[in-house]
Amino acid sequence: MRAAIHPVASVADMNAWLARVPVTRDFPPDFAATLRGQAPAFLIEMSTAPGCIPCADMWSKLSQLRTQYGWRVRTIGSEEAMIRSGRLSLPWVGHPVAWVRPMGDPNRIIPIAIGTDHAPNLARNIYLAAKMLTGLRADVGVRALSKFTGIVGMVPRPAPQQSPRN
Repeated sequence: MRAAIHPVASVADMNAWLARVPVTRDFPPDFAATLRGQAPAFLIEMSTAPGCIPCADMWSKLSQLRTQYGWRVRTIGSEEAMIRSGRLSLPWVGHPVAWVRPMGDPNRIIPIAIGTDHAPNLARNIYLAAKMLTGLRADVGVRALSKFTGIVGMVPRPAPQQSPRN
């Protein structure tokens, strides 16, 4: 069973939720250069729905990042969003969800946002996705995403197997 993203009833609800989310303040020295340099190779895609307040908020933030760093942003339909979530075995569906993918490869996708977030946090997640898609070890990128977001959680380690004694 997949969990649905909690709907936001009003702009005030969304702003109250965002007020609890920490804003990224520290960025690596290559942050802006990486985002500008990788923009031609990647695309940001997000799911949306009519009347979705967080979708409109995230769209405006991604539009600002598009202007600042040159990344292309487009929307995708709910069917494609569900297929992607299922392909990645993600436990949630809904709107908005945003992904980064290489321009020529729709099957290599990294989720960067579930619901809306602060613009610096979205930029940080875009940076991490670009790094992961250009060679950063996946485990390093996933740890970074899990540290800063609710996109991925730390996977519990299985208990050591006890061998049966005769």
